[in-house]
Amino acid sequence: MGTALVTGASSGIGLELAWQLAANRHRLVLVARDRDRLEKLAHQIRSAAGVEVEVLPADLAIAAGRDAVAARLRQETHPVGLLVNNAGFGLGQHLLGGDLAREESALEVMVRAVLVLSKTAAEAMVPRGRGAILNVSSMAALTAMGTYAAHKAWVLTFTEGLAAELRGTGVTATALCPGLVRTEFHERAGLEAAAWPASAWVDVEKVAADALAAVRRGRVVVTPSLRYGAAAVALRHLPRRVVRRVAGPETSGRAMR
Repeated sequence: MGTALVTGASSGIGLELAWQLAANRHRLVLVARDRDRLEKLAHQIRSAAGVEVEVLPADLAIAAGRDAVAARLRQETHPVGLLVNNAGFGLGQHLLGGDLAREESALEVMVRAVLVLSKTAAEAMVPRGRGAILNVSSMAALTAMGTYAAHKAWVLTFTEGLAAELRGTGVTATALCPGLVRTEFHERAGLEAAAWPASAWVDVEKVAADALAAVRRGRVVVTPSLRYGAAAVALRHLPRRVVRRVAGPETSGRAMR
C-alpha cells in the first residue's frame, strides 16, 4: 500500500498514526531520537501487523538529523508516498524568563524541520504524480499562547500555501489541528492536564483516524471533533484582542495538542 514516513513516531499522535497506517498495510519509516524505543516499536508493529518497518533515529533539532530524513525522502527504493511531520513538544515555559535554547530547539523541530522535509518530499513526489504530506499543527495555532502557538500557526499557514502550490500535481498537503488529546504530550512538557475538564479531551485514536481520512480525501485542514471545529470557527472570527485575553500568554502553560 506504499511507504509512510512518520516523525515523532515513538509516542502520542505519531505513535497512533504509525499503528493505524500499519493496520492499513503501509510500509513504515519511523523517525524519532530514541533508537531503542524505535526498535522496540518496530518489532511490535512487524509482529502484530506483518508489515515492513524501517527505523531512522534522528534529532530534527539539528541539521544532521534533518539531512538524514531528507535523504530518505529522496530515496527511490520504496519511495515515501506519505510524509507525516508530527515531531514536536510543548515548551512548558513562557518566553520571558524561559530557556532560550529550548525555544530555539522548538523552532528547529516544529518549523525548520517541517519546511525542509515538506519541500524535500514534495519535490520527490510531484514527478511521480502522487503523494501526500500531513503536517501536525494545533488548535493553539488560532490562539496567542506564546511561541508554541506561533510555531503551530506557521505550520497551518505554510500547509495551506503548500496545498495551493501543489494543486493539480496529484500531491496533497493536509494540516491536522487537534485540540487536547490524551497522550504523553502534556506530562512530558510538565503541564497540568487536570487544569482542563474531562470533556475537553479527545481520544488519540479518533484524532489519527480523522487525520488519515482527511489525507485520503485531499482535505487541506482537519480539526477532529465537532466541539473543536466549532471552537476553531469562533477563534477565527473573534476580534484578536478578545483572543489575546481568553487564549493568550497567561494560558500558554496549558498548550493544546
